[in-house]
Amino acid sequence: MIMNSTIHHGRNIKRFREMLGIKQEAMADALGADWSQKKVSLLEQREKVEEELMKQVAAVLNVPVEAIEKFDQEFAVNIISNSFTAHDQATGFIYNQNPTFNPLDKLLEVMEENKKLYERLLESEREKVAFLSKLVGK
Repeated sequence: MIMNSTIHHGRNIKRFREMLGIKQEAMADALGADWSQKKVSLLEQREKVEEELMKQVAAVLNVPVEAIEKFDQEFAVNIISNSFTAHDQATGFIYNQNPTFNPLDKLLEVMEENKKLYERLLESEREKVAFLSKLVGK
């Protein structure tokens, strides 16, 4: 297995643990009685983690061993960066960087429509009250 020198097993373990919302104490409990928060912290500082321990950690995190061994942050950041800065539709992210309208103007238009609808509803209720009053004879 060829390892890229930029891949740091301990940092990757920490990243996955944090992404999953697992505290070091909880991970220590899951790894066994001889583990502590401090020991997990030291594990996360190690550049290389032996295979058997890696399997245990991967099982606790519920991720494949290969994910921890091969995750390269720079590569992931480049993919994300390229996805959001590409100007083609191949990325699947289509958003308008230069809108042709002011969102506040749209909000004011909607509020004005609501006001007109409310006024029409109020007028309708007034007409209904007047009609019922006439029927009752007041």
